[in-house]
Amino acid sequence: MAKILSGKETAEALNQELKEKCEALRAEGSEPRLAIVRVGENPSDLSYERGVLKRAAEVGVEVVRIVLPDVTEMKAEELKEKLIGTLKELNQRDDVHGVLMFRPLPGDLRQYEHEICNTLAPEKDVDSMTDVSQAAVYLGQKVGFPPCTPEACIRILDHYGIDPKGMETTIIGRSLVVGKPLAMMLLARNATVTTCHTRTKDVAACARRAELLISSAGVLKSLTRDYVNQDQIVIDVSINWDPDKKEGKGGIAGDADFENVEPYVRAITPVPGGVGAVTTSVLLTHVAEACLKMQQLSK
Repeated sequence: MAKILSGKETAEALNQELKEKCEALRAEGSEPRLAIVRVGENPSDLSYERGVLKRAAEVGVEVVRIVLPDVTEMKAEELKEKLIGTLKELNQRDDVHGVLMFRPLPGDLRQYEHEICNTLAPEKDVDSMTDVSQAAVYLGQKVGFPPCTPEACIRILDHYGIDPKGMETTIIGRSLVVGKPLAMMLLARNATVTTCHTRTKDVAACARRAELLISSAGVLKSLTRDYVNQDQIVIDVSINWDPDKKEGKGGIAGDADFENVEPYVRAITPVPGGVGAVTTSVLLTHVAEACLKMQQLSK
């Protein structure tokens, strides 16, 4: 049986540290605050927002929500200008330390996403949506913050004392949100990284030889027993909808065909209760760190 790398356990440890940081900040007169910017009522955005609000209340981070109408209610060009104005205003607010804007933006607004994202000041970019923050990950600089999901993977490894130094590592997926930045973050930890994608000739063969296998393909049950080996650590990043889970009622699942993979690996993260459980804690940790930096600059 594989060791289960619990994201919930990792998050609990991170939350305790975060709560203490927030208490220390308040004792110095600073109230860590996150601004959530949401366009419309996308169910997945609302679900994540509820999780952030719950976790923020637990650790002591204040949250302000700014909700804009959907593109069906306002022209995309007008909504773009409103979003840019909103971000510029948040850049100027000393009482807001981090900004989370839900992406991808809906409908015709998506064509302006790059311009809108780069309106945000990097020091308030707590989920790496600006070019400056993304470039910092690749350059190894501490400007802005790395994306929360890749950092959540690193936090899980750290919590369980898994040092990726020298490890043969395979990442399935090359998105700007997970695969590419995670590869850079693991290279910074001296892992030996192979990145697989839709044009890789034999993904299973690349995956099998890895000591550390990270899947962010976003394809339900794509990671089968043929991809793994008995000495392997598997980090399953993806969140997919499985209509057959929970006695036919449906539920979330990762890329791994968990029941058929788990007995044949050394360790694995579950879904739910894995990487996703840590991501929100990482986001709020970034808010607290941004608050501390602003506090230090003001002294």
